[in-house]
Amino acid sequence: MDIYLAGGISGNLFPIWKQIADGGGYNESLPGRGAPGEKWQTCSRGGQLILESYFYCRKNDVIPKLLPRLGGFLLDSGAFTFMQGNGSADWDRYTEEYAEWITRYKIDLFFELDIDSIVGLQEVERLRAKLERLTGKQPIPVWHRNRGKDYFIGMVRDYKYIALGGIAIKEIPKNIFEKSFPWFINKAHENGAKIHGLGYTSIEGIHKYHFDSVDSTAWLYGNRGGYLYQFNPRTGEMGKIDAPAGYRLKSQDAARWNFNEWIKFQQYAEKHL
Repeated sequence: MDIYLAGGISGNLFPIWKQIADGGGYNESLPGRGAPGEKWQTCSRGGQLILESYFYCRKNDVIPKLLPRLGGFLLDSGAFTFMQGNGSADWDRYTEEYAEWITRYKIDLFFELDIDSIVGLQEVERLRAKLERLTGKQPIPVWHRNRGKDYFIGMVRDYKYIALGGIAIKEIPKNIFEKSFPWFINKAHENGAKIHGLGYTSIEGIHKYHFDSVDSTAWLYGNRGGYLYQFNPRTGEMGKIDAPAGYRLKSQDAARWNFNEWIKFQQYAEKHL
């Protein structure tokens, strides 16, 4: 299984990534450096697996420089974030700009604008067709509850890579949704399609449900909650180390540590899940 870390570049590790992009490498002079000799973790395929939002990529000249160094890159449309900041949107223009960025930087894995709740499914389908026409590639369509199971079956017949959405925003209660995961995963695989769990962060669930890939912001939770993650390579589990009483974590150091531990989980998942 591939585990993509969401916000791994555009978040508070950005100064490290910028220095790497500028040719500085990763050494003791870089911000967030931990113990001497500690290495910036990479996947066995030669780089980290990262998901970023086009909303942040479109005005960021660092991310394009980093793309050749990554082991894998997933691009989210960023449509919801754009909507929240603008109140309204010219979705045709946004789709055109999204497609231009995808083409310019040769992005292979990117999601459709799954904005069913804003514009309706028919408009999503129109924008998806436009995105396909402009890029010459299939986007990853994202199933939401409103589309129904028959629509999902159509997706896995027509597309080689699809995503299961609504997990992070709890469109369906988690305990009910997870019981349905095997059906979705099996239907995708029966039709020769890969399936991505969009925003699926449960360590236990990642072990249990055999998605081809997931993305997660869970590596950020420790930094926000004041604890460090510690990956156990023997069990594949992620432990937590709380900050001692009366102490606070250094934000960037904690983020770097937690990112590295989740990269170790990426390595484990790539081989064993």
